[in-house]
Amino acid sequence: MTRMMKLGLFLLPAGHHLSAWRIPGNSASAIDFGQILRLTQRAEEAKMDTVFLADVDGLWGTNWEAMKKDPGTFFLEPFTLLSALAGATRHIGLIGSASTLYNEPFHIARKFASLDHISGGRAAWNIVTSFMPHNAANFGIESYPDHGERYAAAAEFVEVAQKLWDSWEDGAVVRDQQSGLFLDTDKMRLPAHEGRYFRCAGPLNLPRSPQGHSVLVQAGSSGDGRAFAAKYSEVIFTVQSVLSDARAFYDDMQARLEAEGRPPRSSLIMPGAFVMAGASEAEARERFEEMQAFVDPLNGLAALHNYGFGIDIEQHPWDSPFPDLPETQGQQGRREIVMAMARRETMTVRQVCQRMAVTRGHFFALGTGKQIADQMEEWFTGGAADGFNLMLPSFPDSLDAFVQHVIPELRRRGLFRSEYEGTTLRDNLGLPAARSIYS
Repeated sequence: MTRMMKLGLFLLPAGHHLSAWRIPGNSASAIDFGQILRLTQRAEEAKMDTVFLADVDGLWGTNWEAMKKDPGTFFLEPFTLLSALAGATRHIGLIGSASTLYNEPFHIARKFASLDHISGGRAAWNIVTSFMPHNAANFGIESYPDHGERYAAAAEFVEVAQKLWDSWEDGAVVRDQQSGLFLDTDKMRLPAHEGRYFRCAGPLNLPRSPQGHSVLVQAGSSGDGRAFAAKYSEVIFTVQSVLSDARAFYDDMQARLEAEGRPPRSSLIMPGAFVMAGASEAEARERFEEMQAFVDPLNGLAALHNYGFGIDIEQHPWDSPFPDLPETQGQQGRREIVMAMARRETMTVRQVCQRMAVTRGHFFALGTGKQIADQMEEWFTGGAADGFNLMLPSFPDSLDAFVQHVIPELRRRGLFRSEYEGTTLRDNLGLPAARSIYS
């Protein structure tokens, strides 16, 4: 088969430009199910692979002043939302984020198995270790684990989930009306897990789902995140802003996959892409500048704090050079990317905060369908990406513009599908069915 570019739609309330909600005509809301459904169906009509929901178990941050201007305070609970979307769609993959810090493996294994059954095999789990200590109080956690400890616990969490998903062999449900045998308990596998972080007897009270188990997604770019992704992930979301860095990340992950005994491209790498398309470059730029007029660097500063990077404006004024950030327990991979961007472009604190309010360090493309397709093709064919997680500036107009201008150009070049390849998310991503750990 010809290798095809994978495209996911990253859903945020009004769009990924933090000022998009202020543009006249933008009515998107994180709690407006009708709007979210229309965006998802539009993405499915365009034959995109997935919709992706980020989630936080609490508030994104504690900067109350910045929160006054942020439409991203409220989020619907992802399993509830994705289950509703599953019933109103047929092909598009449904990626939900769920924390390994604030849940038990049985909860998450059961919820994703349920979503996979409900959707006919379109569920995916974005595995997050949670990086915002202020939300730990919502769960009675007094001692917040450090970065490495959270990844160690996450690895065991996933292993328990896999044991639960494989509690029953394929064919365990006999349903023989004549003999009266409904379930073959000889095909049951008890996890009986006793580990450092988790204990779980099992089995799961669901048979294996249509995909075997949900597609596993990972978004960490730190050393711990890359090691985790190489062992468990089937899709990797990453923050990359320049082609050379994206290629280096891609090459590093291929080497790590090989070291884990996994085939090349057994985990698809999909950088986030902030894309502003128009019928002309001038039209796209005019729309972008309209949003830029509302940018407040305070929102970008709040984003830095939310990711765990402390910037003291009294110590580092707005127009001073952006400082080297000390290592924290926040997003270490993003910290490196932000600092590299600031050094490469000799940026001030204000400039970094303005950029973080817009792209948050991701790949940025603005222009006509041809101009954007040129850049995406360069990354795709140049060993930097297997596809992109689209972070569109505003909804619904930026999605309409991408579908109208970029997708036809990608299809003309033979880079993107015209029809879905199969019925499950694994079919459409070109991933094999998940084998039982007991096979």
